[in-house]
Amino acid sequence: MKLNFARYLRSLTNLETPVKLAFRCLLTLLIFYVGFAVAKPAFNEGGGAALSALMITLILGLGINILWRHAILDFITNPLTALFTGGNEPPEAKPYYSIAISKRKCGQYEQAIQEVCQQLERFPNDFEGVMLLAAIQAENLNDLPAADYTLTEFSDRPETPSNMVILALIQLADWHLNLALDSDSARVTLQEIVGRFPGTAAALQAEQRLGHLDETIKILLSQQHRQKVVIPQGVQDIGLLDSTQFLQPKENGPGQLATEYVQHLEWHPRDAEVREKLATLYARDLMRLDLAELELEHLINEPGHKPKQVVHWLDLLATFQIELGADIVVVQSTLNIIIKRFPDLPAAEMAQRRLALLNNEFRGRRETSTVKLGVYEQNIGLKSGSPRQFTERE
Repeated sequence: MKLNFARYLRSLTNLETPVKLAFRCLLTLLIFYVGFAVAKPAFNEGGGAALSALMITLILGLGINILWRHAILDFITNPLTALFTGGNEPPEAKPYYSIAISKRKCGQYEQAIQEVCQQLERFPNDFEGVMLLAAIQAENLNDLPAADYTLTEFSDRPETPSNMVILALIQLADWHLNLALDSDSARVTLQEIVGRFPGTAAALQAEQRLGHLDETIKILLSQQHRQKVVIPQGVQDIGLLDSTQFLQPKENGPGQLATEYVQHLEWHPRDAEVREKLATLYARDLMRLDLAELELEHLINEPGHKPKQVVHWLDLLATFQIELGADIVVVQSTLNIIIKRFPDLPAAEMAQRRLALLNNEFRGRRETSTVKLGVYEQNIGLKSGSPRQFTERE
């Protein structure tokens, strides 16, 4: 067992106050002095004097034992008891926000802020305290500019870890959207994440949120400003009409929907959700495996995505290849990518099982009846120019 002399020294100094400890040390030195001054000459004389010196030495030793018996016991037992009690190590200094949280729950927001600030004076870089302060400012006092300043100042500190900066900026963007319905400020905050942490998963998520920012603000506005729905008057004497074809709602065709997706991706190229929808539209509606493969391969090779997402896209690509008549070797190659890239994930085992049953899957596809669809323009969605137009041929 490695001896920790610093711990032993603390165990001695923690027994009494420094004054009492100094008194014990002086008394011990006095005992030793008396022992050498009185007992040593008596031992040299021999006979009865030596016996008296022995008695004096025993009495002095008993006195030293009385003075230091607790310290000696602690010196011996501290290594064992420290395994269970932590020894005499002082507790780690850390902030406490229980009082501030209680005052916040009671509606005493200014007093809660004072409590938080007192802790932050001692621990200025404590993430929990900074976020609690900003939350009270934004959510309870409706002072979003103050919360913005709090989190921005914390994020700009060079010693702040990057993961805390990302969490702070994400929370700030959420407040701009949910509390102020300010999409411009939220966009600036999310773009700051993209600019400060390029190529990371946080930047990818921020870019995807940027792609749906307008849609999010519309949903929030509709939730806060619900308007009465005016139902138009129906067609009179509908049973006497020659045709009701004009009453059927018009739906966007696959070509028009693909155009909208492509235009959206021109502004937000890292929107994985829309790109997957476009690939599915190419495969299921337009029967264009080559275009679907391009979109899915873009997602698969794009950095920052989670393994679970990449596996999903590879599996979806294999499904499209089977549905649209690709060669079995091509499908095997796609599934083998899952096994090679993610050998430690359960998805690799699932890909191996699918490979073993691939012939049955192909046979089932061949036996399924197919519907003959129209022939669509080649290189659909890949034309140059903006906006890109899609046309359909019967």
